[in-house]
Amino acid sequence: MKKTVQELRKNQCLTAKELAQQLKLDTIEILKIDDLKLKDVPEPLKSKLIPILRGDYMDKIPWL
Repeated sequence: MKKTVQELRKNQCLTAKELAQQLKLDTIEILKIDDLKLKDVPEPLKSKLIPILRGDYMDKIPWL
């Protein structure tokens, strides 16, 4: 919660474009909130961001 969105995004090795595609948003929207701390992001967007920045989506990938 204390880190910026950009730091968390980089920890998951995601570019702004990749994160925007996963959230079905424009890249510009991600770049606007990149410098905000996660706790300062507006609520509907924060609830979509947290699982992706935590890496929960990786659990759903079927590994062979």
